[in-house]
Amino acid sequence: MNKKFIENRTCLGCQAKSPLFKLLSDKELELVDQNRTSVFFQKGETIRKQGAVLTHVISLNSGLAKVYLEGANNKNTILGIVNPTSFIGGPGMFIDRVNHFTVTALADSCVCFIELNTFKALLQENSLFADGYFKHLSNVTLSAYNRIINLTQKQMAGRLADTLIYLSDEIFNSKKFELLMTKNDLAELSGMSRDNTVRNLKKFHQDGIINHSNNLIEILDYNSLENIRRTF
Repeated sequence: MNKKFIENRTCLGCQAKSPLFKLLSDKELELVDQNRTSVFFQKGETIRKQGAVLTHVISLNSGLAKVYLEGANNKNTILGIVNPTSFIGGPGMFIDRVNHFTVTALADSCVCFIELNTFKALLQENSLFADGYFKHLSNVTLSAYNRIINLTQKQMAGRLADTLIYLSDEIFNSKKFELLMTKNDLAELSGMSRDNTVRNLKKFHQDGIINHSNNLIEILDYNSLENIRRTF
């Protein structure tokens, strides 16, 4: 794997760190700095592997990544997309020190690996930081719950509409964005087959709801997409 280790900045002066780090003192930031490693990942590289030992918490500084469960017969379920400046931990932090999902870069990304014991010590010693982190974790969990409900109860068009609105509102913050993922990824994020995904994308385009050209998507009729999203 072609990774570049980045050592030319400290946590104290880093502009790409999570806003939660503002809750840490300079001394605590120095502790993080002494127990972390920054790594550059190219698009498509695995950042964290399901089933491996969990030794670090990930802070995504730049880029984009997908978090997914690896199923049987190469059938994966994408739990969500991670954008800067999110933390990626997981239940293994507090249970069994095992990675329960895989994380892969969707774009060239820089991440910081923060040693797990150091991170847990900060949670124990800094109540404001712990409160902020667990609120972040709770929001991620609620988002995953909502997406599971949507993807298991909605028809195909509703699933894709939900995914496009999720990407627009929560990941790219724009009605026009580069998809940065394959049609297979989009299908796994939508809980449907690749063929059904392509078919519904084409229909949304033909109906004037979106403009889909190459890997660019523009939502032209948000209200119609929202109405389809609500259809069970």
